[in-house]
Amino acid sequence: MAGAKNHDYHILPPSAWPLLSSAAVMLLAVGGLMYMHDAAGGVWVLLGGLAAVLFMMYCWWADVVREAHAGDHTPVVQLHMRYGMILFIASEVMFFVGWFWAWFNYSLFPVPVEVTEGVVEVVADAVAQWPPRGLEVINAFELPLLNTFILLLSGTTITWAHHGLIHNERGGAKKGLWGALGVGQNDSVLKGLWLTVALGVIFSTIQAYEYMHAPFPFGESNYSSAFYMATGFHGFHVLVGTIFLIVNLVRAYKGHFTPRQHFGFESAAWYWHFVDVVWLFLFVVIYVWGGWGAPVHG
Repeated sequence: MAGAKNHDYHILPPSAWPLLSSAAVMLLAVGGLMYMHDAAGGVWVLLGGLAAVLFMMYCWWADVVREAHAGDHTPVVQLHMRYGMILFIASEVMFFVGWFWAWFNYSLFPVPVEVTEGVVEVVADAVAQWPPRGLEVINAFELPLLNTFILLLSGTTITWAHHGLIHNERGGAKKGLWGALGVGQNDSVLKGLWLTVALGVIFSTIQAYEYMHAPFPFGESNYSSAFYMATGFHGFHVLVGTIFLIVNLVRAYKGHFTPRQHFGFESAAWYWHFVDVVWLFLFVVIYVWGGWGAPVHG
């Protein structure tokens, strides 16, 4: 018959979410500009834009979940969704390449400055060094090293959960803490997700504590600006990844995933591994190499 579907692709019905999402992003951008320029009502426009973006994300992704349950995500559609996730992660890699580029540019071609009691002064006849002379740095082998172990451990727990999902490892009821959380005896999927979410929250808490007790403020020098932008954006990605995992945890409780169809879970695992790898580079380049030879705070 003319117009009959004879392919494996899913043709989406008309949707208003792309147009509405674009309008929400525009509202968020306008609110951000108004807020930064101290315009009247700027903060409310910013918050309204943020709320609109989050609402559009929820509605659009809810449609994607419904399409999956309706059987529209055929193997070829899932393959191309994986391609899309790979390209998204590749764009995120280039985003962090920009911050690493800035860090190496500042460190390999430093400006001759001195930091005295929080005051940065350019000294024309001084020898340029990195970190700036007089700046105390964070000890890489205390909280940053602890956070490194936490993220490495979280990478193993999410892999454990993924392995359990592929092999359909679900079990009966169990008493104790796991039983209170509704986790079965052999349910490695829920256990792995719970542990990964907990480790992500612990990482963010430790990083917030580190920022509160850092010996240098944001914007004091090229060192502090590059440090906070690189590690801060990574921390934001950890928060996003943790929310991503919480959504998958809720969906796992609802039985949305099967060994053959679990792209949402798989993409969250990929994103979390990406966050892990970026942190390893940040730890080595910024905390260890970037602070080498400088006085350590505390």
